Amino acid sequence: MKKLPKPPRAFDEFSATFPTLRQAWDLLGDALAEGPLDERTARLVKLGIAIGAMREGAVHSSGRKAIAMGISREELNQVVALAASIIGMPSSVAVWTWLRDLKEK
Repeated sequence: MKKLPKPPRAFDEFSATFPTLRQAWDLLGDALAEGPLDERTARLVKLGIAIGAMREGAVHSSGRKAIAMGISREELNQVVALAASIIGMPSSVAVWTWLRDLKEK
């Protein structure tokens, strides 16, 4: 598995300003790893949730992490297509552009 991408600078700066919040965030991430879903499936689920919530930053983050894990563009596109019947066509096109613009590392 490839190394996960470095978080955006703003995230690191926020974390330095609020170290206790960062510790809580890291602890939440550790707790979320507990359970029967493998890491790949969990990443696709988190992407789907970010898409449904229309959170551009979370879609970017999940997309970058998915690509770093070796999840294909076709698989990411299928998650967008699956969401289309729930979030609608205009929102699906927006989400698709958010993922399309991510660079492969």
